[in-house]
Amino acid sequence: SGLTTQFVVGGADDCDREYLTAAVWLYGKLSLRRVYYSAFRPMQGSPLEGVPPTPPLRQHRLYQADWLLRDYGFDFSELAFDQQGNMSLAADPKLAAAQSHPERFPVEVNRASREELLRVPGLGLRGVERILRARRERSINSLPALQALGVRAQTARNFLTLNGRYSPSPEGKQLRFAY
Repeated sequence: SGLTTQFVVGGADDCDREYLTAAVWLYGKLSLRRVYYSAFRPMQGSPLEGVPPTPPLRQHRLYQADWLLRDYGFDFSELAFDQQGNMSLAADPKLAAAQSHPERFPVEVNRASREELLRVPGLGLRGVERILRARRERSINSLPALQALGVRAQTARNFLTLNGRYSPSPEGKQLRFAY
């Protein structure tokens, strides 16, 4: 049990930064259990019937960012917003955060902390825990070994090294870390 709230996103002149700032405050100060986001849909005959509907993808991106803040331990300052305070609809918030903080990458999969691994696109909570368990027994040396642990290795590869080396691309080319 616990308190929850819901934001209707996009019915007014608002931005993602405002919603997530409020969510962080609600989680921290009021111990709110969960914030829900709903994309605005105008109703015929209402004062807002002429306001365009909010794309469902915006709602989805807010849920993704909220998840990063609540469950992945991200700090609000790690999220990437444009000049208007909105997140990209083209990239998920974890990828956008990684691209906006290139100084944090690449991460060495065999030595990185749990917190560092959680910031790598393609690595989820369960995948990171599997990596940490596997590292106790052996070194992780290849993308197939990562894939066997249930991670999206093709996504993660651009942000990781395996024993100090980038994994070769499918075409056999060595990747270089650059943005």
